[in-house]
Amino acid sequence: MSGDDTDLVNAARAGDRRALETLLERYQSRIYRFGMKMCHDPEAAKDVLQETLLAVARSIRQFRGASSFSTWLYSIARSFCIKSHRQSRFAVEEQSIQTGLAPNEAPAANPSERPDNVFGAREIEAYFNRAIQSLEPSYKEVFVLRDIEGLTGSEVAEVLGISLEAVKSRLHRARADVREQMAAIIGVSSHALPPASSKTCEHIVTIFSQNLEGEITPELCHETERHIESCVRCRSVCESLKKVLALCHSSPEQEVPDHIQQLIREAVSGRR
Repeated sequence: MSGDDTDLVNAARAGDRRALETLLERYQSRIYRFGMKMCHDPEAAKDVLQETLLAVARSIRQFRGASSFSTWLYSIARSFCIKSHRQSRFAVEEQSIQTGLAPNEAPAANPSERPDNVFGAREIEAYFNRAIQSLEPSYKEVFVLRDIEGLTGSEVAEVLGISLEAVKSRLHRARADVREQMAAIIGVSSHALPPASSKTCEHIVTIFSQNLEGEITPELCHETERHIESCVRCRSVCESLKKVLALCHSSPEQEVPDHIQQLIREAVSGRR
């Protein structure tokens, strides 16, 4: 069965099990990816996915369409991510005390120790995931929802229950932090760049990020573009941010385990 979300939701609310199954199949790999990015633990991500899809299957008739289906879905997934984090906090702290590392976290090599700075796709993905995990939770969820899952700023604000201005502020900070950590891996080492020579140089990442969100005036955009053309530093920094965002957009969806798919099919059919 095909169709847009609105048609499928209406059919599912009316009791069409195939429509509900199609909706869940459409989003399950994205929700699994969201759980992986937020929890950084495969088992926790599986639990988040399973609980989210089961919750949707059981409560679809109560969905009134005040928000989009995807926004509602991510709101549910986020609540289970928070629950998972609270339940695992003690285990994380205990292991951190004993080993100095969080679960499933391998010691990160120093990219500056790699003389040729040549990294394979898997290494880049691993460093990228570490950079995301290093973000404070409030910044990480904005970054993941906006840049990896592709929600609009307004949708992110609705999922998180905060203002659009707060979303944008956290997003700019998160993008800057991830770019800084990924700079050496993607070939733009910050220490090799010339020092900032103007206020534009100092704030170029924020300005670039604001432009992506439609926050700056056409005049400032034109002025910034002219500056970038003549400034090696800013041009390199902006290129590195573009590469980071490209990594976001190419982040693969997660393949959903067969046993979870079976559980969801049973829930949709009324056998659970």
